[in-house]
Amino acid sequence: MKLAFSTLGVPGLPLSDVLRLAAEHGYHGVELRAHPEEPVHPGIGAAERADAAAEFKASGIELLGLAGYARVAAPGDDEPVFAELTALLELARDLGAPYVRVFPGGDPDGDPAEADATAARRLAAAAELATDSGVRILLETHDSHRTGADAIRVLGPVGHRNIGALWDVMHTWLGGEQPSETFAALSPHLGYIQVKDIASAADTTPLALGAGVLPLAECVEILSRHGWDGWLCWEYEKRWYEAAQPLPGLLAGGRDHLGRLLNDAA
Repeated sequence: MKLAFSTLGVPGLPLSDVLRLAAEHGYHGVELRAHPEEPVHPGIGAAERADAAAEFKASGIELLGLAGYARVAAPGDDEPVFAELTALLELARDLGAPYVRVFPGGDPDGDPAEADATAARRLAAAAELATDSGVRILLETHDSHRTGADAIRVLGPVGHRNIGALWDVMHTWLGGEQPSETFAALSPHLGYIQVKDIASAADTTPLALGAGVLPLAECVEILSRHGWDGWLCWEYEKRWYEAAQPLPGLLAGGRDHLGRLLNDAA
């Protein structure tokens, strides 16, 4: 498996510094948070896109994907969601990113079946554009669709190879789902996995990998046992937790911890 980290852990850091950190600490790739707070986002122009793509190529670090914020199950008109998806897909195409992350974002007080149908309709409509762009749209296990069982209610009806799943191990755990259950639900659709660690369900402040309660060893063992050979991406949510330790000082230890888990599972 290949290892990456998300720029959510180093908010606002210039791309050159992000790529330097990845290379220095032995990571194969980087997931870019595609938000206007960051150096790379859908609002940048053609020259900036070309520069970013060239920086990745020169560094030897892969661009794993763009972490976007479109909410495909959210109530309301489709058009704003399609516009956001289109902008993300165009940026991913220009940068050479294979994946775009989207959230469910369904109304917590609404009808779950309606949210499922809304998300499936929007993702199905975006599938051909994703195909033309050479990109897969990944629905993250998050918010209204926290577990693999939730996500598959959307992905099953869509049934398109360019629409898949991003497994966030914290959210499936918080949703009470065992890693074996998540993998069974998502494996036909799985794009990559976001790993992280936290102290407890009540305290989700990010910790160094291996310092918390999330079942990372079990997740890696299941993936290895089934011959899954994709990406593990460390999503360290420093952006939302100012008191958390800075990510750069943790990167080497995180890489080593994931390496030990992979060796143990081999």
